[in-house]
Amino acid sequence: MTSVPLYCAESARRHTALHLAERYELALVRQRPTSGYWLELGPERLELLTCGKHGAVYAEFVQGAAKHRREQGGGRGQPVARAIGLKSGVALPYVVDATAGLGRDAFVFASLGCRVTLIERSPVAAVLLDDALERALMSPDTQDIAARMTLVHADASHWLSLLEPAARPDVVYVDPMFPETGKSAAAKKDMQAFQQVIGDDLDSAALLCAALSAANRRVVVKRPRLGALIEGVAPSAQHEGKSTRFDIYAIKALASGAASSGS
Repeated sequence: MTSVPLYCAESARRHTALHLAERYELALVRQRPTSGYWLELGPERLELLTCGKHGAVYAEFVQGAAKHRREQGGGRGQPVARAIGLKSGVALPYVVDATAGLGRDAFVFASLGCRVTLIERSPVAAVLLDDALERALMSPDTQDIAARMTLVHADASHWLSLLEPAARPDVVYVDPMFPETGKSAAAKKDMQAFQQVIGDDLDSAALLCAALSAANRRVVVKRPRLGALIEGVAPSAQHEGKSTRFDIYAIKALASGAASSGS
């Protein structure tokens, strides 16, 4: 992971900048950087910036794509909702998003009524999420949704391994960042920035193992449609779309398979 400083561009928000820098162990600088990547706290939001390559990257739950998806995204009919097992007659699951990133899928789960814990180990991604959640809590349109979301800055594998049985989630959702090549990888500015600042999730096999040990119902892994499986246990089902695939690891099915092979 690349070290990214925090610059406060709004003097009235200096106290907030100090709090964020302390919480996420970021270097708070007095002058705006002129090279590399940096976090900038302005009057409206916190952004990840760089010189010349692309525009600002930030987490957003109130406006833009999040608002469109909230209002017209398809509800429980969305592929990601079906992947975590949302359907009529089944209790809403408690979901842990183990690789929260900018929180887009986690926000969908929360908007559909789920309680969601967002785990993010990168201080850059975590602080962007922190800022977005604060803004969402202040908006009448999203405050109820944001209240169902809890952010934890931690390594997901370690955090999951420490859970007591009563605190284990129904679903663990994993969307790892793998090395990608080609035009599609460069098309999204936020992924390009994250690739540079955060790096790839090279320990996905360990995370899958921890997720399988912690989840009560299922683990869901989001992958590009033609992307490789995570090493380890094979999924019990797959939901495939035009560009995305969800690998489903149903805990009961995996346990039954293990029992059969051992008998």
